[in-house]
Formats: sequence, C-alpha cells, structure tokens
Amino acid sequence: MLNVVPDSAAREDSGVEAALTGPASSVIDEIVREGAQQMLAAALRAEVAAYCAQFADERDEDGHRLVVRNGYHEPRDVTTAAGAVEVVAPRVNDKRVDPETGDRRRFSSAILPPWVRKTPQVEQVLPLLYLHGLSSQDFGPALGQFLGSTKGLSAATITKLTETWQAEQKAFSAHDLSGVDYVYVWADGIHVNVRLEETKLCLLVLIGVRADGRKELVALTDGYREATESWADLLRDAKRRGMRAPVLAIGDGALGFWGALREVFPQTREQRCWFHKISNVLAALPKSAHPGAKKALAEIWNAEDKRHALDAVKAFKAAYGAKYLKAVAKITDDLDQLLAFYDFPAEHWVHLRTTNPIESTFATVRNRSKITKGPGSRAQGIAMAYKLIEAAQSRWRAVNAPHLVALVRAGAKFENGQLVERPDEPTTDEDRKEAA
Repeated sequence: MLNVVPDSAAREDSGVEAALTGPASSVIDEIVREGAQQMLAAALRAEVAAYCAQFADERDEDGHRLVVRNGYHEPRDVTTAAGAVEVVAPRVNDKRVDPETGDRRRFSSAILPPWVRKTPQVEQVLPLLYLHGLSSQDFGPALGQFLGSTKGLSAATITKLTETWQAEQKAFSAHDLSGVDYVYVWADGIHVNVRLEETKLCLLVLIGVRADGRKELVALTDGYREATESWADLLRDAKRRGMRAPVLAIGDGALGFWGALREVFPQTREQRCWFHKISNVLAALPKSAHPGAKKALAEIWNAEDKRHALDAVKAFKAAYGAKYLKAVAKITDDLDQLLAFYDFPAEHWVHLRTTNPIESTFATVRNRSKITKGPGSRAQGIAMAYKLIEAAQSRWRAVNAPHLVALVRAGAKFENGQLVERPDEPTTDEDRKEAA
C-alpha cells in the first residue's frame, strides 16, 4: 500500500497524527472511512426525521407528540467494504400502540437494522472465501488489516454465520416450487474439492428460467455427478415440491442427469452442452488438428439455421471421419440433442447451447486442486455454495427476449428460431369462423 506521509509540522497542524502512526494506515483510507461514516450518519438522521415528521400530527391527551427523537443508541462498528465504520444511530421514542396486539410500535431503520454488523457486500464475500479454503480461524488475520478492524470476523462469529447459512440452505431445499414455472433448466455437477469430506462427491446444481425470463436457482445438493440415482433423488424431490416438467433441459452428456430426467420428467426435451461436447471431441483428436476442428465445430453450433448446421456436420464427418471416427461419433451419436436448440426462439440460442450460467458462477472455485486442512462437513460445503449462488443470482441477467419464454411454455412452434402459427390453430378469420 502507498502511504501519504506529510512532514511532522503539517502532521501536527492537521490533527491526523494518530491516523498515520500505524504502518498499514493511509490518509486515503481514513478519508474514505470518515466520509462513509458521515454519509451514513446523515442518512440515518434524515430517515429518523422523516419518520417523526410522518406522525407529527399524532398527539396524546396533553397535546404532546407521540413520536419524537430520543437521543442516540450506543455506538457500534459496522464492517463495510470501506472498512470498519463506527455508527451512532439516532433513537426514536414511539409511544403509539398497535390496536390489534396492544404492543408499543417500534421504529426499525431500513438503512441499518438493529442486527446488522456487516454490509451485504461483505456478507457476500465470506462464503466465497470459505469455498476458496480460508479457515474460520483465518478470517480475522486475513481481513482485519484490509477492513481496518477484526470485529465481527472472529472464528466464533464465522461459525455462527455458517450455521445460519446452513439453516437458510435447508429452508431453501424445502420451499414450495408449485408457484414457479421453470421453462428451461441447466444441470451440472461441480467438483469444488473444498471442505467436502469425500472428494468424489460434488455439488449437483439445477438453475432454471422462469416464465418471465429470469434465471433462478432451483435445487442444490451433493451427490455423484455421473450417478443417475443422485440426480433422480434431486428431481424427485423437486417434483414432490411442485415443480412442473421443464420444456428443455441443458447439460453435459456424461451426466447421470439424463437417465433421471427421462424417469422423472420424460416429456422434457434434451440439449447437450456444446462447451463440454467440444472438449470431448478435441480430446479424441491430436493437438495438431485442434485449430481446424474448432473452426469446423463452430460452423455447426453457430450455423444460421438447422439445415446449415446439418450441412456443417456432413462437412465435419467428411474431413475427420476417415482418421478420427471416434471424434466424429461424439457428434453424430448425439446429433438430435446437440441441435435441439434450433427448435426454440433464435434469441434464446445463446443461452441454450451451453451450461454457462452454472459454469460462470463457479468459475472461481471449481478448478481448485488442493483441499484445505481440516475439511468441514458436507452440510457446510453445500451451505457455502448456496450463499455463493445466492450472491451471484442478484447479478444474473434475464434471457434475451424474455417475453418469448411464456410462448415456449404455451407450446408455440418455432422453426429455425422463428415463431410460426400452430398447425392446430386457424390462421385467418374465415378459418376461425369455420372452426367455430
């Protein structure tokens, strides 16, 4: 860190002697923290003032106002991205009584609720660091200097947080799915290799697209990536909680997911992930052939329509079939599942060709090769993954042309990405009258 250190005379005149004595302190950090503290204090005062003004006309028998300021709460530190900030929140004396319960009404700040000790941004980074292998004992030493304080980062506090996250994950795994319609779903098994007692186990993740086009975590558990029964348990549980059969599922061909899908939701169509498929094909080819093969495969998955994609498959077979039959078979054996996305809106193709929503979420942790010493329980690992996805979920973009997702669920027909009239529907006014 670059420290700004004025001369001793200037230091005494400015009154920042204490701020500059520590080796890790800097004027910039202090200015940022002080600015954050002042802005937060001003926002809290404005919030309380607005609350009191809202009920200024409510008075008791003696004409005294029922809602007034009443000093300040005890100071407390709140850990923010700018560091630890001391907050002195204004207090409200609300003498109004709830007519239904008979209890006194209480003011609760929407900016800084009584239980908050860390801002959401800091809360989100903790499970990510845990998944990366940071021990609960190391949070204080690792983040204390950066945030300016170790308050709220003790091992006991982190342990309590993990317990809270486990409870949240359990509640999520039991919540009702009957009120949400997932039209598309992505499935993948993520080998995190962090804090799981058995390294062969992985996280089974299911992310869906709602009828309004928004992406959302559907289910998360641990199991075996290639085991059909592990995926069947996940899908059966989701169905038991009210999940409808999705129209299309996207995933890697090696997953045990497909056998489970055919058992639980046999009407759902299948789309193989092109990202995984390209890796499989290249693994069956010599490195010298990779550049040409990548270009030839791109001609298939990036074709303007299904007919051109089939022509590109023929060209790929002609170019590589004689020498590398196994590589070609990886395409031709799964051709229907690889080209299924062409029967859906063209605006959705970029989303349906790969399992990127899952890949990108776990990109920072899935390639970790070493397991930290003293791994935690599987429940802790799942809970941390849940918090990681929950944090990422708020940043997920809806699919392109979200209004078309509802049409897909309604059974609308798409040819080469374009909407066409349903064959069982009359297309003109005369046809409709005859049908009537």
